[in-house]
Amino acid sequence: MASDGAGPRRGLLVDFGGVLTTNVFGSFEAFCRDEGLEPDAVAQRFRGDPDARQLLFDLEVGKLTEAEFEPRFAHVIGIADSADLIDRLFAGIRPDYAMVNAVRAAKEAGVRTGLISNSWGKGRYDRSQFPVLFDGVVISGEVGLRKPEPRIYELGAERLGLEPADCVFVDDLPGNLKPARDLGMATVHHTTAAETVPQLERLLDVRLQ
Repeated sequence: MASDGAGPRRGLLVDFGGVLTTNVFGSFEAFCRDEGLEPDAVAQRFRGDPDARQLLFDLEVGKLTEAEFEPRFAHVIGIADSADLIDRLFAGIRPDYAMVNAVRAAKEAGVRTGLISNSWGKGRYDRSQFPVLFDGVVISGEVGLRKPEPRIYELGAERLGLEPADCVFVDDLPGNLKPARDLGMATVHHTTAAETVPQLERLLDVRLQ
């Protein structure tokens, strides 16, 4: 569902994992099955285990390196092998080309476009595509902020040269949308490109397909 006020908006800010890629939690489930865990074991740890959540938060803002995070998180979820754990967790992720192409089309149509992403260490992004997709980039581990901290959304808008109220923000996690709305952004909860792209066309008043 989209949430908007006056329009059209002049900026588009998007999450990375789960918006420009296939579903992150689907990849976590595949990892769990491969490791002999319950399919929702990783998701449940992040939802209900304070230690797991703190490890993730510290990784996202750069307080922990990948090498520090992996053995500690492996212990939390009860597996012995922590080698390349983050790569294994994300092994099922693929680009969602419909969403990638929509962002590119928005930029080509004159919309200011940007990324706001909570990172899992370094090297998780194909930065070769950044110039054709984004006018501004905010990655949590590089700025020491993470969603849903309000300041990270303000920074995303600033890097587009816009006010928050000029922007649309897209994320697959509803909890990351409320602070953006509170700042005046229109928000879209992403589930599929087939649902998200028409909402963006309406909010931005541009053709993206």
